[in-house]
Amino acid sequence: MSDRLTIIPQPISPVGQVRQQPAVAKGGGQFDQLLQNAQQKSPVKFSGHALSRMQTRGINFDQNQLERLQQAVAQVGAKGGRDSLVMLDSTALVVSVKNETVVTVVDREQLKNNVFTNIDSAVIA
Repeated sequence: MSDRLTIIPQPISPVGQVRQQPAVAKGGGQFDQLLQNAQQKSPVKFSGHALSRMQTRGINFDQNQLERLQQAVAQVGAKGGRDSLVMLDSTALVVSVKNETVVTVVDREQLKNNVFTNIDSAVIA
């Protein structure tokens, strides 16, 4: 047996000082709160191609539709989707969920006989 004694140093804090724990919101942890705030603050972006399609086809979205689009993208992202077809009223949008970017926009007249490829999910918003 060895006569050596090993001492592991411990941090020293002033007497009477109590370490404060981070605040936790009711109904979930601090991370959940931060995640929800981040999702609400980051609006979906539109690529140049999508903006061009919207302009030539006369497609506009109001604030309510943009909020529904953001919620749909968040839902798909939570399920692990990467590229999704989002049906928003009479408009179809192909969205890169990872980048939160609308890639292209198709209106009702263009939907007939149109095939959407390279998507892994679809959601009706």
